[in-house]
Amino acid sequence: MKESKDLFSKQAGTYAQYRPVYPQALYDFLFRTVKHFDAAWDCATGNGQVAVRLAERFTNVYATDISEKQIAHAVQKRNIHYSVQRAEHTSFADDSFDLVTIGTALHWFDFDNFYKEVRRVVKNGGYIAAWAYAPFRSETVIDELLDDFTYNVLKEYWDPERKYVDEQYTNIPFPFDGVDVPKLEITVNWTREHFMGFLNSWSSVQHYINRNGTNPVALIDKKLESIWPVQEVKTLRFPLFLRMGGVK
Repeated sequence: MKESKDLFSKQAGTYAQYRPVYPQALYDFLFRTVKHFDAAWDCATGNGQVAVRLAERFTNVYATDISEKQIAHAVQKRNIHYSVQRAEHTSFADDSFDLVTIGTALHWFDFDNFYKEVRRVVKNGGYIAAWAYAPFRSETVIDELLDDFTYNVLKEYWDPERKYVDEQYTNIPFPFDGVDVPKLEITVNWTREHFMGFLNSWSSVQHYINRNGTNPVALIDKKLESIWPVQEVKTLRFPLFLRMGGVK
């Protein structure tokens, strides 16, 4: 069995503070599509941002992650039940959930064993929804710097599963009855400091630091000094791609 990767415990606080928030349009679509709202499983919950939104509609939300540190930073709510568990093997009973969500994490999983677990714990007629986001687009000069940092500076530091994100999940294994999904986007208004925090939450940046003993984010920060003043707020747009299917 492929081992689940815990790539975000070390920078759990940074992850919780600086990662972008998923748009309202995503949840509106999920809530229009799902038929029942008894229980949902938010898998690889991280800081719980998805679990909190699901808790607005579902009676109970069960949120899991393999990282104790991520769970420690998660937002608390009375109907959210957090636990440290692997995605591919949980303690949940058969036919427990109306919806399973995976926000920016499916590409890390052991697909065969995870999908076996999904079919076990999701009710007949329930759904699975998985999404992630592509690199943002902003001003051309910033886009070029980001692309150079992502695909050149960090080229050899990305885990191989990153390819599924670059392909926007078009080739990720997903053996469920497909649901037509809308075009989605995350829009954020960030200072350069927030952007630097976002970069520091990347697993590839941590790999670079571990191997070289220096932080590559300093390279792009230096290049941005002349075009992005410290207090200036810029609008960044992340394409958000979604796979959703019915579980039988």
